[in-house]
Amino acid sequence: MLGWIALLCLVAATALLLALSIIDLRTRLLPNILVLPLALLGIIFHISTKWHYLDPALVLLGGITGYGILFTIRAIANYVYKQDALGLGDVKLLGAAGLWLGPQMVMLALSLGAFAGLVHGTGVALQIAWQEKKPPRFGGLKIPAGPGFAIGIILTAFYMFHDFSPRL
Repeated sequence: MLGWIALLCLVAATALLLALSIIDLRTRLLPNILVLPLALLGIIFHISTKWHYLDPALVLLGGITGYGILFTIRAIANYVYKQDALGLGDVKLLGAAGLWLGPQMVMLALSLGAFAGLVHGTGVALQIAWQEKKPPRFGGLKIPAGPGFAIGIILTAFYMFHDFSPRL
């Protein structure tokens, strides 16, 4: 029974990350009403796997790490650029991811997500340059971070939970 609950948590989390990505691309917002369930599903997942992947302390530390690191990056970037360089929704998303992945793996998810965002931004800049028949300009380009982070979270989860099998 618990294996099915864990499996449903994984499926629901993937659906939430997809929905959050689409919403962020369209509105540049990551609604709390979707980020909070993602966080709760992470806790339920670990309880239903009987803390097989992370113990409760690492789940909590992962949430603090994901939130804290991105909050710090946001504060520094906002100070340097004198505007919101990263939204609080992104910070909360990485906090939720930390509850799933723990402190070490949330850093991997952050790194992979930043790289995915870089690839996305490069693609957008090249597309604009091609349409305008001008060299690409990367300064001032605003790309939502959520979809990149979602990719990083999903890739890291595949790596971390590769041995997951719901015991039927």
